[in-house]
Amino acid sequence: MRIPIYQIDAFTDEQFKGNPAAVCPLEKWIENDLMQSIAAENNLAETAFFVKKGKDYELKWFTPKAEIDLCGHATLAAAYVIFTYLDESQMNVKFHTKSGILEVSKDRELLTMTFPAREGEKCEAPEALIRGLGKEPIETYLSRDFLAVFESEQDLLDLELNMEELKKLDAFGVIATAKGNESDFSSRFFAPKAGVDEDPVTGSAHCTLVPYWKKVLNKSEFTALQLSERGGKLYCEDLGDKVKLSGEAVAYLEGYIHV
Repeated sequence: MRIPIYQIDAFTDEQFKGNPAAVCPLEKWIENDLMQSIAAENNLAETAFFVKKGKDYELKWFTPKAEIDLCGHATLAAAYVIFTYLDESQMNVKFHTKSGILEVSKDRELLTMTFPAREGEKCEAPEALIRGLGKEPIETYLSRDFLAVFESEQDLLDLELNMEELKKLDAFGVIATAKGNESDFSSRFFAPKAGVDEDPVTGSAHCTLVPYWKKVLNKSEFTALQLSERGGKLYCEDLGDKVKLSGEAVAYLEGYIHV
């Protein structure tokens, strides 16, 4: 079997920046175990697989260790592949996913996604979270992920991480955030239980970040930076029960997998 593969750097306009995702268009669905093995072999934060369904597409995402229910940068990368390689005339695409229908539109170089909002509920910081980040947050919330709020960007950069402690948490991942110096807010994201110690740029985390910062900053539109080594920029808007996430993408690789 020969499967096309593309590697796309998402939430950036530069190669080797942003968040790399593998994208595999399929003619029909293959076994989940095979998709999981391909994702593990790719060893990227996420590998996206999609199958055309009428005018729309079905989409799945896999980390090196598990299938997940929502991924922003791999959705952006999948849309980029469709717009760039499969149907250049298309300006909008709908993906059917475990998180419902996700829409992506194209406006020149900017790709915009609409995702479900995931507002966190305030909670006490678990000891494993404090030990895992090496510093106690000033506030903590829980949605799919723990949201740990800090006073400054420097606090985010100075975290003393212990991934074994973060693996003990009953959540998919951990978002650390603070008000930005050159943006409205900044963040970092960690998901060691899913095989991703630190994710370079995490679209799905902004489903929780945007509702939080809307209340704090009393505004609905934001520029956000993710402070990973590769770094990335997102343009966000709060739509109530949904959030709008925009960014750019650039291709790195195209080829075939032989399995």
